[in-house]
Amino acid sequence: MAKHGKKYMNTLKAAPKAPVSVEEAVKFVKAHAGAKFDETVDVYMKLGADTKKTDTPVRGSVRLPNGSGKNVRVVVFAGGEHADQAKAAGADYVGMDDLLDKVVKEGWTDFDVAIATTEAMKSVRKAARVLGPRGLMPNPKTGTVTDDPASAVKEAKAGKVDFRMDKTGNVAVIAGKRSFEAEKLAENIKAIVSAVKAAKPNTVKGAFIRSLTISSTMGVPVPVVITSDAE
Repeated sequence: MAKHGKKYMNTLKAAPKAPVSVEEAVKFVKAHAGAKFDETVDVYMKLGADTKKTDTPVRGSVRLPNGSGKNVRVVVFAGGEHADQAKAAGADYVGMDDLLDKVVKEGWTDFDVAIATTEAMKSVRKAARVLGPRGLMPNPKTGTVTDDPASAVKEAKAGKVDFRMDKTGNVAVIAGKRSFEAEKLAENIKAIVSAVKAAKPNTVKGAFIRSLTISSTMGVPVPVVITSDAE
């Protein structure tokens, strides 16, 4: 178990024990820095989906109203005209065989979002062993398999983030930076929760979002009330 310093433990004692509103949680996180740098604020959710069933995947994407505050590095697997479009849209890396060799042979994953055209996916699948475990595999459900790579690049750069439930039923999504204005951070968090709720499989019965917390990179988690507005 990780040991925490005195500052963290004092903040933990002061943190709300019972769930509070998104606005109150954001206020606490902004007022209690866990580090001197501008920390990322993340949303954590425990879902009620059955992790043992393969027919209940929970994944998707959401465009944060106020951006993520992160410099998103985008790689696009494409050739020809699509490659030119991706470069013009601001993609950091564009290519096909050269990039795939780097991923497959060297394990290179120095990027945040991977986009591929429909045609390119025939080759990109061979990189699934490297990209899949890191949540970087292009997928139609998140809009990263597309024949309009320029739009996908612009959306990723503008603050579109993906989410995916892990094997333990949890979802973690970046919501922005601690330096964001409180209202903008709260707006991003609500957009994330709404997007996850919309991804609820039809086979899931009862409460879908079992718990909801937010925290900064080095800060303490703050529980949030799950209401119809927040969900």
